[in-house]
Amino acid sequence: MIAAHLPILQVVVPLIAAPLSVFCRRGSTAWALTFGVSIAALAISMALLGQVLDRGTLSYELGDWAAPWGIEYRVDAANALVLLIISGISTVVLPYARVSIAHEIEPHNQTLFYTCYLLCLTGLLGMVITGDAFNAFVFLEISSLSTYVLVAMGAKRDRRALTAAYTYLVMGTIGATFFVIGVGLLYMMTGTLNMADLAERIPAIGANRTLVVAFAFIVTGLGLKLALFPMHLWLPNAYAFAPSAVTVFLAATATKAAVYLLLRFLFTIFGTTFPTFEPTLTYLLLPLAVIAMFAASTVAIFQVDIKRMLAYSSIAQLGYMVLGMSFATVTGLTSTILHLFNHALMKGALFMALGAVVMRFGDATIDTMRGLGRVMPWTMAAFVAGGLSLIGMPLTVGFISKWYLVAAALESGLWPIAVLVVASSLLAVIYIWRVVEAAYFDDPPEGVTAGEAPPALLIPTWTLIGANIYFGIDASLTTRVAGEAARVLLGTAS
Repeated sequence: MIAAHLPILQVVVPLIAAPLSVFCRRGSTAWALTFGVSIAALAISMALLGQVLDRGTLSYELGDWAAPWGIEYRVDAANALVLLIISGISTVVLPYARVSIAHEIEPHNQTLFYTCYLLCLTGLLGMVITGDAFNAFVFLEISSLSTYVLVAMGAKRDRRALTAAYTYLVMGTIGATFFVIGVGLLYMMTGTLNMADLAERIPAIGANRTLVVAFAFIVTGLGLKLALFPMHLWLPNAYAFAPSAVTVFLAATATKAAVYLLLRFLFTIFGTTFPTFEPTLTYLLLPLAVIAMFAASTVAIFQVDIKRMLAYSSIAQLGYMVLGMSFATVTGLTSTILHLFNHALMKGALFMALGAVVMRFGDATIDTMRGLGRVMPWTMAAFVAGGLSLIGMPLTVGFISKWYLVAAALESGLWPIAVLVVASSLLAVIYIWRVVEAAYFDDPPEGVTAGEAPPALLIPTWTLIGANIYFGIDASLTTRVAGEAARVLLGTAS
């Protein structure tokens, strides 16, 4: 029965399609193949989430080799939601990419672009669904290596994309090296790589210097991969100079998968009783998250390039996610997982709107945005709606995330942190307002006439804006899944 093999199909379908894309003679054919695969991945993700909500955690043993000897794919509420985010964003991005990529990448490179895109999709889905620690590293590298190429393909528009890709490669390799060293140390001490088996064996070993070093290596490596402040230096240029569709996809998915892995290792594998768990969350992750919220938002205020502005905003938003996990409570983890989903919607829509501006004017600076509210009204309306969600206005998903985050801070008795969350949101008002002021209160440059983005760009953008509003009004499904995921990670699920 095909339903029993959905976990492996989630990874195998895009993996097989990737080399097939190379043999497509036209970019349009490669796009059609990629889009079909993405729809299939989304359908599988939805089916897996439905099965998890109905029956609980799913286990799939590759080759019928029982865990922990064989590789196990394990699906619970936490990674089922992240799978849905990755495949859902991919499915929305691809219709947008058909026009955007045709404009930004040479025709002879477009089939290679979709090959790398499928490999990136495979890596992200694989690192989320696997229940094997080393397998997670393999998929992490598959997604990373393909991402470096995707970022470098922005060189047609701006040669600085090559430098951005190289910086990303160097820092990403360092992060992956730290991660795999930590996994190797875990294997040395426990003799297993299965995540569920690790979770059982580590408490039995107790306080051990090698395990503490493994913990430090893994947290550092994943912190670099998710762009945790101050290990974020690869992210602004990667987002700013990559092709627009790549920026949308990466901003909405790549860092989210890394956050998920950090959650999985911290709470499932090491667990709340591990000796360095509480000090790391209290004295390392919490302060770094608060600093990221303010430092990155402050830098965003002074950016001229709007893509770089939103890139620094993403670093601040990642601070919110790490802050939620640092509370180590059901409400705190619920806020983190909710923000994984909600931030993908809001930042995906914002970068899509900017991509439309880039396609028409060649860049997206403050000067480019002047008078754009009259020149591209639908595009700028989408940007404003996404900006309101980023700020956390009621009736948007951003409000839901911050509500849960503030509630988690108050629940933990940390009312000053709750005040800081609200205060950092005011910084988002400032940098979003700079764009709104230029677009609606300044006159467009001479010679610039009204000309809206094509429907192929507007429809995906407004699809994400609609999701921002819908899940901001009715958050029952997302809060239910996020709450169940939080309980799974803390080991309190029924």
